[in-house]
Amino acid sequence: MKFMMVSRIDDQKALEYTQSLGIALKEKGETVVFEEETAKALGLPGFPLNGTEPDLVVIIGGDGTILLTVQKMGEHQLPIIGINWGEVGFLADVEPGEAADVLFAISDGFSLERRMRLSFSAGDQYTGDALNEILIVTSRPAKMLRFGVIIDGILCERFRADGVLISTPTGSTAYAMSAGGPIVDPRIEGVLLVPLAPYMLSARPHFIDSKRSLEIQLESAKPATLVIDGQKSVDLGTQAKIGVKKSPNPALFVDIGRNFFEKVDQKLRRL
Repeated sequence: MKFMMVSRIDDQKALEYTQSLGIALKEKGETVVFEEETAKALGLPGFPLNGTEPDLVVIIGGDGTILLTVQKMGEHQLPIIGINWGEVGFLADVEPGEAADVLFAISDGFSLERRMRLSFSAGDQYTGDALNEILIVTSRPAKMLRFGVIIDGILCERFRADGVLISTPTGSTAYAMSAGGPIVDPRIEGVLLVPLAPYMLSARPHFIDSKRSLEIQLESAKPATLVIDGQKSVDLGTQAKIGVKKSPNPALFVDIGRNFFEKVDQKLRRL
């Protein structure tokens, strides 16, 4: 099997661990390459994520490293497995002490869990895909924005808030949960909409079927910014219509048989 190693590059111990794990895999007869930025930090030859065609991308880092790697893959998503080198690491199923055994065990093959991503556009311009969420907030601190929610062509709600989160079920355990949204089973395909500090208590989270047409109308005198998975920012100005739909390119996570709700208990409720 051909493994590609990706590490967070701001942590020397993570880089050293990544290199040692790659050496261990090579000693077992596996093919190992290093992603170009990881390789540069290690002083090794590197390869781009796209065009190398590894069987599995091994990501050592926190959720941010995993989200960034998925963003870099773009339309051509590769199978990934996360090794937790962060705080909670909800997207990473494997702890460093067990990683070698897990990778050896799946080197003959593995099953995949397809995680829905959402595709966003501002007007007619594509802005990107998100595995966790997009955040729309004011570009000026302490200013509220006005939003309209359009479902299947019908204006269903207007509200004022500090911002709004539009999340996947995978992202329901991230920022959306901190903002008061529900935890959603990632096997369900829907869109979670969570107002941030709304002015009226009647503005509550919505969970909307991904098959429906969904648009968010920005109706404000204040400029706003759209942030995708905490990685990419887009200036929206004061008036914009954001289209939301299911991406045709889901993220591909290796399924190592760990129950989602057991993970919720271990990673969230026992912090």
